[in-house]
Amino acid sequence: MKKLLLASAVSLALVGGVQASEHSGTYSFDKEGAHQFITFKISHLGYSWLYGRFNDFDGQFVYDAENPENSSVNVIIDTASLDSNHAERDKHIRGKDFLDVSKFPEASFKSTKVIVDEDGEADIVGDFTLHGVTREVTLDVEMLGHGKDPWGGYRMGFEAETELRLEDFGIPASLGKASETVEITISIEGVRQ
Repeated sequence: MKKLLLASAVSLALVGGVQASEHSGTYSFDKEGAHQFITFKISHLGYSWLYGRFNDFDGQFVYDAENPENSSVNVIIDTASLDSNHAERDKHIRGKDFLDVSKFPEASFKSTKVIVDEDGEADIVGDFTLHGVTREVTLDVEMLGHGKDPWGGYRMGFEAETELRLEDFGIPASLGKASETVEITISIEGVRQ
């Protein structure tokens, strides 16, 4: 379960390069500036890829530069904000056959463990809740950058990927084997609070 999403979540790549404690802190997702994306990709009948995104989500991450394994991330996704660039398809995916957003209006990720390897790359393990089902997933995370912004703040950016099996979350793979899994990418820019 290490290839693509959600996120996020994301965050932490607590990884390469950020070692000074001055970078530690709590970072809120830059929702106002729209510097964040959660995209997904799923096979359509085995012939092409269907791409989409969630337009509304929020969260924060805590970065501990001295002990990256103590870092954490939380993400909340508005499932009704799903957007695959086709209104009728979106209505179907949001409906009872798939996400059932009227019953399950939110999806979430809450980290439980951060594992940083010798190369400074990170895996973030956590509980992902979708369609009323919570499963442990692992996000493969990469730090994109960090530093001061033009407005006097401090920012960090991460990209995370994972792959989910729909049946693990009680969502039937109704189009056959080609659509049993969904790849998710979460790209986040956090502003230190």
